[in-house]
Amino acid sequence: MKTSISTQLGAVVAIVLFALVSESKATEKVVVDGSTGVMPLASAIAKAFQAKHPDAVFEFGKGLGTKARFRALSERKIDVALASHGLRVDDLTKKGMVVHEIARIAVVFGVNESVPVIRLGGQQICDLYLGKITNWRELGGPDLAIAARTRPDSEVDTEVVRAGVDCLRSLKMPEGVKVMPKSGNMARELASVTGAIGMTSMTVVQQSKGRIRAVALEGIEPTAENVKRGTYTLVRNSYFVTRGSPSPEVTRFIEFALSATGAEVIAANGAVPVK
Repeated sequence: MKTSISTQLGAVVAIVLFALVSESKATEKVVVDGSTGVMPLASAIAKAFQAKHPDAVFEFGKGLGTKARFRALSERKIDVALASHGLRVDDLTKKGMVVHEIARIAVVFGVNESVPVIRLGGQQICDLYLGKITNWRELGGPDLAIAARTRPDSEVDTEVVRAGVDCLRSLKMPEGVKVMPKSGNMARELASVTGAIGMTSMTVVQQSKGRIRAVALEGIEPTAENVKRGTYTLVRNSYFVTRGSPSPEVTRFIEFALSATGAEVIAANGAVPVK
């Protein structure tokens, strides 16, 4: 009888321990959200991290605005806030957050694979957005209607191209220019719509596997070398922001992103590692 009770107790203890271990593993999930422009690169880094650490679990959100992402981080709803361009690092540090600069990425005008035109001047870009140029034939391409796409004015990609292309600074987009609310929407549109053009990143171009092409602006190609040299100036920074005392799993993820292996992953995804 005593043996039977001991066996039952042992089984109960084993079940409880298994449940505790399972719960512990579940809590190691890393929740990531924030800038949708940084998300493609962050996803690639996470995938490479999981290849080396199969037990790692990531959950990516659908995008959060600037205030919302840092509020979610401080409230522990997410573990890594993705950010880009114009961060107030001192303010975030005062709030107990740590900013990790991961990479620099060329912001580009991407075109659908149906468009062979891969060199444009700033004025040509403005004219096609204004509707003065409506067919790729006018720019040396095939007889194909131009499908111009843009991002909201509050988004980083739009801010970067407006600041870097003089005639775009005060240009009001006509109603016929379709607005893509998130980076993923733009990526899907450029990859699937014949004749499409829109602002995106070299990471998206690289990950499209040829379905999207990057346009050289004023003869300068958006290569990693040109970004490093500063000759290609349409660039956005990519940051991972964490709490001051992140979990061990988050720490390992950040260390991986900043490692030599992480730099290889970043470069393979069309970005320039900062280290």
